[in-house]
Amino acid sequence: MSAARILGNMKTLRRRMRAARSGMSWLGFLCVAAACGPDDASPSAQLDAPEFVVLVHGLGRTEHSMAVLAQRLRWAGYEVAVVGYESLSAPVSEHVAAVRQAVERCCADAGRVHFVGHSLGGIVVRSYLGAEPPRALGRVVLLSPPNRGSELAERLREIPLASDALGPSGRVLGTRRDDLPARLPPPAYEMGVIMGNRSLNPVSSAMIQGPDDGIVAVERGKLADVPMLVLPRSHTFIMNSRHAADAVVRFLRTGSFDDDDAGKRAPGPG
Repeated sequence: MSAARILGNMKTLRRRMRAARSGMSWLGFLCVAAACGPDDASPSAQLDAPEFVVLVHGLGRTEHSMAVLAQRLRWAGYEVAVVGYESLSAPVSEHVAAVRQAVERCCADAGRVHFVGHSLGGIVVRSYLGAEPPRALGRVVLLSPPNRGSELAERLREIPLASDALGPSGRVLGTRRDDLPARLPPPAYEMGVIMGNRSLNPVSSAMIQGPDDGIVAVERGKLADVPMLVLPRSHTFIMNSRHAADAVVRFLRTGSFDDDDAGKRAPGPG
């Protein structure tokens, strides 16, 4: 910067300081001296607030099953909270309470709070958001969710030993009108669905109509007016897929699964 420009800036600052001392409050003087506007603080505070992604695992899994996706989201610049809950021994209402408590702990000052749920975790997320969405709700991505119920869960709950293994949450994931998926309200927020169409279990797939991921039919993940992406991945490991992580990051950033809307892959190896 030239000496003349520096001198000019110093003269401008002195004029502002003289004007401020003529009757302006101390706070007003500081604003004038710093050449700040009255609304400057609010946008900067919003930009500094972190964006959180809350991850909710599926039936019979633990928070560790979401570790790979959690790391990829951190590489993409998000803060991540992973919810653990007793998926096989407690009802969905208790899982919803676990999500609520996690959000209260992690995200009170978040700029935005996004959600990603796998399988039953997607139903838990929808149950929570249908009742009490957080103030700074962002976007939601569900991985292999039984949004219209699971034919496999409906078959298994008719078998005593299998019904016990499903637990109270798994037993309400059928396809009937009185089952939980059918009773959830349609999303009043931005949501996308990622389904798999590769099965690791031909026995379970034999009980499911149409393309499936070994647990849930692709058609059973669909909801009206909700964008859906189908990947060649299995139900069990879709959350570990690099392509699924790419799609999750795209949707959280843009509200779309279209590559053209983001143009970036989820950071990290794999």
